[in-house]
Amino acid sequence: MLHEIIIRAIEVKDNAAIAKIIRDALEEFKANKPGTVYFDKTTDNLFELFTSTHKSKYFIAVLNEKVIGGAGIFPTEGLPNETCELVKMYLAKEVRGLGLGRKMIEICLQSAKQNGYRKIYLESMPELKNALAVYEKFGFEYLSNPLGNSGHCGCDLWMLKEL
Repeated sequence: MLHEIIIRAIEVKDNAAIAKIIRDALEEFKANKPGTVYFDKTTDNLFELFTSTHKSKYFIAVLNEKVIGGAGIFPTEGLPNETCELVKMYLAKEVRGLGLGRKMIEICLQSAKQNGYRKIYLESMPELKNALAVYEKFGFEYLSNPLGNSGHCGCDLWMLKEL
């Protein structure tokens, strides 16, 4: 099935579908709390956010013309020089466990390198333990405090990877 999935840049028509996937996943894992992307107004307008921000990129995974996930890189305000953030990495429930998350992370890491970043940062929550295990396998290391100004005070785990 993984070979049938198309991964492409976000389009305006994807906004509602990816916002629903993000919020559904957070509800599923009981992580739909204040200070997360669940309540972030930009979650409903990812196309506009990513196409208007230099050195950012958001990727959409599509299967049979249906949006099934997304992930991106973003130059979050306040991050150290040459550092971007891995953001809004969410998959629909029915496609988890197929290796798609790993593929999306690989594409984001490659895009970060192509954009001149030397480090990639992410914020997460203990509720998302399966995702945390994947990040660890990619070499992300835990930090003792957050970097940058993402505005997501509901995230209490922070990780960083050298590219």
